[in-house]
Amino acid sequence: MLESSVRAEPSIRTGMPKAVGVAWTLLIINTLGSTGAKTLLPLPRSVSQLITMGALGAAFVIALALNARLRIRPSAYLFLLTLLLVLSVVSSLTLEGGFGALFRCFRFALFLSTLWLLTRWWNGGLDLVRTHIRAYAVVLVTVVIGFALSPGNAMPFEYGGRLTGTLWPLTPPQVGQYAAIVIGLTVLLWLGGKLERKHALVVIVPSFGILLLTHTRTAMLGLVAGTVVALMSQWMSSARARKVFTWLVFGGLFAVVALGGLLQAWFLRGQSEENFSSLTGRAKVWDALLDAPRTTLEYLFGVGLTDKSFDGLPIDSSWLAVYHEQGYVGVAIVAAFVLVLVVVAVLRPPSPARACAIFLITYCLSASYTEAGLGDASPYLLHLALAASLLVRAPAEEPDFVTDDRRS
Repeated sequence: MLESSVRAEPSIRTGMPKAVGVAWTLLIINTLGSTGAKTLLPLPRSVSQLITMGALGAAFVIALALNARLRIRPSAYLFLLTLLLVLSVVSSLTLEGGFGALFRCFRFALFLSTLWLLTRWWNGGLDLVRTHIRAYAVVLVTVVIGFALSPGNAMPFEYGGRLTGTLWPLTPPQVGQYAAIVIGLTVLLWLGGKLERKHALVVIVPSFGILLLTHTRTAMLGLVAGTVVALMSQWMSSARARKVFTWLVFGGLFAVVALGGLLQAWFLRGQSEENFSSLTGRAKVWDALLDAPRTTLEYLFGVGLTDKSFDGLPIDSSWLAVYHEQGYVGVAIVAAFVLVLVVVAVLRPPSPARACAIFLITYCLSASYTEAGLGDASPYLLHLALAASLLVRAPAEEPDFVTDDRRS
């Protein structure tokens, strides 16, 4: 028995099969959503929902086929997400959000089950990071194609002339988020000596241009915060990280002094100071949500999973969306899994994998203030799942990644 268990262990430690990357890509497709800008070719919402749910179902089937023996790794992050799922089901049974709440719980359960099945290949490696970058890079390519085919539709008036997705319905915040994630992870792979400079620039430069065209402040601030914190985590172990951090500081100071007017115009997006100070109207929705009467059970457990809106307006805050849907208990669970990831990241030795994890955690934390997504199946939970996979201790016979500062 002992001998068979010893033989089974290396099967968990082998390299990631390509099918795992396919399943991960399908999870990304599922979290793209089915609403957003108008597409060049009419795409009924029912069809886009069928595609996204079909992608999730296919991801689960692939993960189950790969891991038919249900070998999973312990994960505090996924355990706490499972508790959040149970809480979501209990609170949704009241049907305050209609039967759609139960459907969202089913989607959340399938999403989480797929992640549990894929933990077998979580070993602190960078394969999933590369898959993450490639998948979102393809999404960005579709945005560029849509812009090339019809610039007017890609930057519509109703979105203030900001870049949207017109082959697949993507809002400017979505496009900005994907661009920021691609840029940050690519920069860190290059810093860790896992990617050549020319290949990194091919990805970073156009992605940054896309980010600028979306005028997404949350994504820009998340990119800056995540990159700075990740570089600081590499300060003692990487001369290249110290050099890049120094250049970022001086470059930022120069931009503020020399391009202050342009930066201010980009951040304001033509809005009035009142609209800017109220976070584009978000504060009014937040105040109304917090002032709404609730029962004791609703304070504790929420009203169940919704479409992340209140009185027909988007909540646009992960913490307030969780408070609304899963109550104070849900907020405590979300805070717990974020804290677990932060503590584990701090305790891990410096490495490219750790730097990528820290970037993802920092980005999601900074974006959680003005974007919803930490309480349900979403790109943010997928980013954090990637961070959790990077923080798994590498097997003893597979040495951790070593930063080589001699490579440029």
